[in-house]
Amino acid sequence: MEVSIARSAQLLDQAKSIMLTTHISPDGDALGSLLALYAYLSAQKKQVRMLLDDEIPRTYKFLSGWEKIEKPASPESHADLLVVLDASDLSRIGKVSTVVKAPILNLDHHISNVKFADYWYIDSQAAATGEIILKLFNEVNADITADMATALFTAIATDCGFFRFANTSADTLKFAAELVALGAKPHIISEHLDIKPRAVIEALPKVLETLEIIDGGPAGQIATLTLKQDIVSELKEDTEGFINYPRNIDGVEIAIMFKEVDNNNVRVSLRSRTADVSQLALSFGGGGHARAAGCTVTGQLDQVKARVIEAAKRQLSHSRGATYA
Repeated sequence: MEVSIARSAQLLDQAKSIMLTTHISPDGDALGSLLALYAYLSAQKKQVRMLLDDEIPRTYKFLSGWEKIEKPASPESHADLLVVLDASDLSRIGKVSTVVKAPILNLDHHISNVKFADYWYIDSQAAATGEIILKLFNEVNADITADMATALFTAIATDCGFFRFANTSADTLKFAAELVALGAKPHIISEHLDIKPRAVIEALPKVLETLEIIDGGPAGQIATLTLKQDIVSELKEDTEGFINYPRNIDGVEIAIMFKEVDNNNVRVSLRSRTADVSQLALSFGGGGHARAAGCTVTGQLDQVKARVIEAAKRQLSHSRGATYA
């Protein structure tokens, strides 16, 4: 059932016990939205827990409350409401979907959302789910602390490339200004996000050696990076920024990064200039935005690469001459 922001706030108010979760491979929007909503609900004296079926990237451990995020585990947990943030498909929350038994409220902004929840509020015009959480807070006149403002600014800024991407709207900038007035400090947030472990910088030449440029026809080229298991295990979660290198090459329309999780699973990150890579990700069971999306594909690395690259070529042929918001 589609619901409004007001109805979403009412569902949260009516629930006594609430589970919060977000998608695997969590980014700044996922974690910022999760932590801000947790802080608000905790202040309302709700019985609230955060579950995440993945590791928390080191980059975001400056956000207040991250250490309270738990891994899902058996036996089953029951709650009045499970709130799924920034996820377009139930499979994106991993084991949480099987561990928690509760009606689901989905708050999301992905155009690829498949409307899987019992209740959903989806605003595909929002630059980030963090915008939706701020709207919800404003709806209920929430007392937004500096920590909550920092989490939401991180959510919004990271999903619009610090206001450089096409999804940056006038509302996005207004929300950012509101959060700065509430205590978010952009220069401190950006310093945390820009710091990289030495191992990441040292691994960059090895990663760039895997760069491949593939002719995608008149619509543009496809550029790929490939991270095998040894690099992935060495760097853990600190690989997010690598995809910006192929994306920024002149003439490249779609950039793809393949991360070999194990011998039979590959995480695929997709970026584009004009092509709708959310549809490409959706065809492999993932999702995301028109310009940034991802999926996890079962299969051996070489097989997955061949399948995804071929699908990217088809996507380019379909998108030739098309424009995306």
